[in-house]
Amino acid sequence: MKPNLSILISGGGTGGHIFPAIAIGKALQAKYPDAKIEFVGAKDKMEMEKVPEAGFKITGLWISGIDRKISLKNFAFPFKLISSVFKSFGIIRRVKPDIAIGVGGFASGPLLYAANVKGIPTLVQEQNSYPGITNKLLAKKANKICVAFEGMERFFEKDKIVITGNPIREQLLNCTKTVSEARAHFHLQDVPTILIIGGSLGARTINKAVEQNLNLLKEEGVQILWQTGKSYQNTKEVFGVQTTFITEMDLAYRAADVVISRAGASSLSELSVLGKACILVPSPNVTEDHQTKNAMALVNKAAAEMVTDANASKDLIPLALDIIANEERLKTLKTNITALGKVHATDEIVAEIEKLIQP
Repeated sequence: MKPNLSILISGGGTGGHIFPAIAIGKALQAKYPDAKIEFVGAKDKMEMEKVPEAGFKITGLWISGIDRKISLKNFAFPFKLISSVFKSFGIIRRVKPDIAIGVGGFASGPLLYAANVKGIPTLVQEQNSYPGITNKLLAKKANKICVAFEGMERFFEKDKIVITGNPIREQLLNCTKTVSEARAHFHLQDVPTILIIGGSLGARTINKAVEQNLNLLKEEGVQILWQTGKSYQNTKEVFGVQTTFITEMDLAYRAADVVISRAGASSLSELSVLGKACILVPSPNVTEDHQTKNAMALVNKAAAEMVTDANASKDLIPLALDIIANEERLKTLKTNITALGKVHATDEIVAEIEKLIQP
């Protein structure tokens, strides 16, 4: 292997792109301590905060997506794209990477385009069962495409595809706390517990469904660990804990009997590896309704339950209470989702990266 490797990782926008990117970066750093690993993200997006917190340098591009509705914001898109492409060529000249890795999100586009023009090997990591437009375009020139779902030859060249699964955060794999200890960390009682996570940005529909059923949860003796996101504030009394963001997700997962979540691919990968019984509420506000497709990949194997966004207010909490009260149903969900988990996804992606940078 070439000494003093130089690697660029690009993408972001949501935790679903950022945390896999950081997981890949950490795995490469552990294996090649002398490697120079830098990230490229979109200015004003959460990667500009989360990546430095993980110990990596990141450069921001002036880039965003196109609004599908007619919007004045779209008029700025060509200028943002041109600016970001020029800046990406500058980053390539400065870093001289041996490989450029794209994990999805707006920033992947300009950076991997510049890498392709310069003849630098590129790898695309697609988390979802339905790829976004950025990865669809980048995959045409990519050397390798790492995916988490079967059937992705509908979108990508079959010979480029490797089914690796999605990287998950290292802290989730290394949790040594018991269920009781995890609950105590959050000042929770040692009673049946539902973890509610609407994604890194929150989920209004899920939050409203929980708020409307707080009395029912308390009556049934079921407490909640509720991540609302920054934009939502409940003023009612909660049996459990309500917070805008949970940092210690390893302990949050460990504390929970049932997890209520959106159906982003990274969340599903975490739930699978950790073997958590879950109810998925796919976001309707995503490209090609890909979260429903993600969720159905688990539902069809009896590895998860699903409630539509439209029915969440009526069905979500009653279903969660039914599952928690039925030990056999709970056990079946845990067993089936565990069978789908890919614990070694990050290592397999690193192996594909190594193949592309062999001298």
